[in-house]
Amino acid sequence: MQKVIIIGSGHAAAQLAPSLRKQGWKGEILIIGDEAYIPYQRPPLSKEFMVGKKTDDEILIRPLSAYGQHDISFKLNETVVKLNPLENTLTLSTGESIGYDRLALCTGARTRKIPIPGSELEGVFYLRTIDDVKGIKHTLDAGIKGRAKKSVNTGDSANVVIVGGGYIGLETAAALRKIGVHVTILEMQDRVLARVTAPEVSEFYQRVHAEEGVQIHIDSIVSHIEGEGQVSVVHCKSGERFDADLVIIGVGVVPNVELAEEAGLLVDNGIVVDEFGQTSVSNIFAAGDCTSHPNALLADSLTNGRLRLESVPNAMEQAKTVAASICGQSLPYASYPWFWSDQYDLKLQIAGLSQGFDQVVIRGDHKNSRSFVAWYLKQGKLLAADCVNRPKEFLVAKKLLSRGDIVDPDKLVDESIDPKTFLQ
Repeated sequence: MQKVIIIGSGHAAAQLAPSLRKQGWKGEILIIGDEAYIPYQRPPLSKEFMVGKKTDDEILIRPLSAYGQHDISFKLNETVVKLNPLENTLTLSTGESIGYDRLALCTGARTRKIPIPGSELEGVFYLRTIDDVKGIKHTLDAGIKGRAKKSVNTGDSANVVIVGGGYIGLETAAALRKIGVHVTILEMQDRVLARVTAPEVSEFYQRVHAEEGVQIHIDSIVSHIEGEGQVSVVHCKSGERFDADLVIIGVGVVPNVELAEEAGLLVDNGIVVDEFGQTSVSNIFAAGDCTSHPNALLADSLTNGRLRLESVPNAMEQAKTVAASICGQSLPYASYPWFWSDQYDLKLQIAGLSQGFDQVVIRGDHKNSRSFVAWYLKQGKLLAADCVNRPKEFLVAKKLLSRGDIVDPDKLVDESIDPKTFLQ
């Protein structure tokens, strides 16, 4: 009986395994994951899971029984240390060797570590996994959370310093503010979300977080972290210092490509795959955050026609493509990416990819309200839309992107016009 092995236990793996059965794969399916958990949703980690509104079981992508129904097996807490494409085998850290007929690399990404002196102290965390958040929650439960609850009467609020003003940092700040923690964000750029949004959107989020009590310091580069065993102060190169009971570092991720690279697969800012999810080795495929893949629909936004996305929808759609390819079907992957971020009462939905825009127009009042759209255009053609509490515009943006129409910026910003008319 033929065997498919999936390395990685994230969103891509969770979609790929049952999709294989749907596509008609009759052989064995084995998922190997280096965590103790079956596939779970990562987005809630910095939100509902952080504040205890969701449990381990509630963030599972699907229950264990669902995999059993499809005869999908797991090896958890196992690390693959070597691939041998010539022999179609892989080796685990235990020394065990396992053979495969088809292999799918769904290795995802890991947190980017930065060499800050003192980052090894107790109370300094990165945020990527369930165990990361459990460590943060344990620290909170050990005293910080209790102090925060007393802060209304005593002013004795806990201090959490977040290094990095990207989406993870902002989402975590919003979650911690809900439980009364004092939060400071240190961002090395001149605005938050500088790598992914227009200045107007950065301005909006800086305003909202300030209204919610978060202290944001831009142009702030951390020099070192101080503490005697436990973190106590974060120092910046500017000379500023910030008291800290807990530090969370969120400065992006890097793709897990080392296994593929050492095995001789082509790697270039991700494991290189074609539109069918196939790597440079014919019986090895890849999906998710770890891949560098082509997308003809995004030619206006890409310099070389390829990209690597850190996106749940991308991981799951790519996984469907890989499942089809493994089963001898043809399902090329090419779609417009979309993302989301929940902070406070804000639902941000992003359609498309704004890279390469030459014009931004705003629908709504981003300076005073909590609802607006930032439309990103290039030579009149829509590239992307950041929709804050604007579900109608988000749906319209996705349809406009699929059609590739030239749109009138004056109409996009005119709130008297129903967004549905943009499609006429």
